[in-house]
Formats: sequence, structure tokens, C-alpha cells
Amino acid sequence: MNSKESIRREAWDLLSEKKVTRFPGAEGRIPNFTGAENCARLLAQSPLWRMANVIKINPDSPQRAIRQRALEEGKIIYMAVPRLHSLKPFIELDPNTLEVSPFWASSIKGATKYGQALLLSDIKKIDLIVCGSVAVNQEGARVGKGGGYSDLEYALLREEGKVNAETPIVTTVHPLQILKTKMPMTDHDIPLNAIITPEKVISLRPCYQKPRGIYWDNLSQEKIKSIPVLKARKR
Repeated sequence: MNSKESIRREAWDLLSEKKVTRFPGAEGRIPNFTGAENCARLLAQSPLWRMANVIKINPDSPQRAIRQRALEEGKIIYMAVPRLHSLKPFIELDPNTLEVSPFWASSIKGATKYGQALLLSDIKKIDLIVCGSVAVNQEGARVGKGGGYSDLEYALLREEGKVNAETPIVTTVHPLQILKTKMPMTDHDIPLNAIITPEKVISLRPCYQKPRGIYWDNLSQEKIKSIPVLKARKR
């Protein structure tokens, strides 16, 4: 089985070679792939989206159109504070109270400026999670950019009762990011219920269980100390 780093490298190289990314490119990040806006349109047609009133969405560029669409449709969204570097680790964007248009609020700068940072206890129950990915497969495995923050965000929300095992997790990617390779998945990695490409929605039956919370033994002391909400919980 290939390592996560080799899988990331394969996906980044393939996207760059085929010239299907936009600024700031692919390497070292969640790739800003061409066609990302059409993923938002297709996701919005799905039952998962129609049943969701509160959505957690990652802050990366290829998912901005999804954040904008959610706000335009009156859905509340949560974005994580970068690197969870706050005791209030999530930003709430409520379209009923925003002072700017969904377009501006959907950007990272706009969300930080106009959204409200909240304690975990103040977050509403989440109906749908949209995450970014570097590479995925049709077994429901995903590989992120390597920081592990999407997994930690889920773990914190799971422990707080804001999500559960039935909360769907989806990702949007370019078709080239769907690899046939077997991907290493640990007990703290979040699996996918669906993959959305610019052409279609792929429903999955993941082969992996969703994390039940924080797996402290998998975290280094440096990681715990660098994330205030983890440091507080550990105490």
C-alpha cells in the first residue's frame, strides 16, 4: 500500500501535468481544480443538500462556490478557524444576520471579518459536512493535505454531539483526484459518503467507520499544545 505522502504527490503531479488547476495551483494544498463551481451546482441538486440546514464546509478555494451557494439558499455554515488556533474554533456564517453579500462572506477573509467565532458548545447540530481532499478512492477513503485538521474538526464536533455516525461527509474533487490505489486509513481518518466531481455525484458505501472522537494516543504533545481547544480538553 502506498503512503499518504506518495498518494498526495501522485495527485498533485497529475493535476499539474494535465493543467487542470487554477491559482494558487495544486502542490501543498487542497487543489483549486477547474470545474469546482459545477460541483456546487450538482451538490445543490442532491438530497443530502436539500435536507441540510446547517453545513460545515472547509475554507479552501475550490469549495468557495459551495459556501456561497449555501448562504444564498439561507443555510447556516461553519468554517474552522485556520489550524484551530482559538478556543472558539469555528466561525458561524448565518445569512440572516450577515452584513455583506454571500459572495464576500464566502471568502476566507470575509468569513473571518463578518462571521462569528463560537465555542464548540454554542454550535448548532450539523446536517452535512463538506471537506476538501487531495485524493480519494471509491472505497470512501480520502487523503488531505497532511495537517490532519479535517479529522480533528470532526472529532471535536463528534465529542460535542454536534455530529454523529449518520452525519454525511462529502468532498468535491476533479475526476483525476479519484485514484484506484488502496489508501491507508486509520481510526481517526474521516471516510466519505459521496464524491462530487464537475460531472456527477458518486454515492459511496464507505468501508471504514467514522471516528468516535479524539484519539489522544495519535496526537503528539506538540500538536496538542498548538491547538488551544485540545490543550484545554486534555487538562
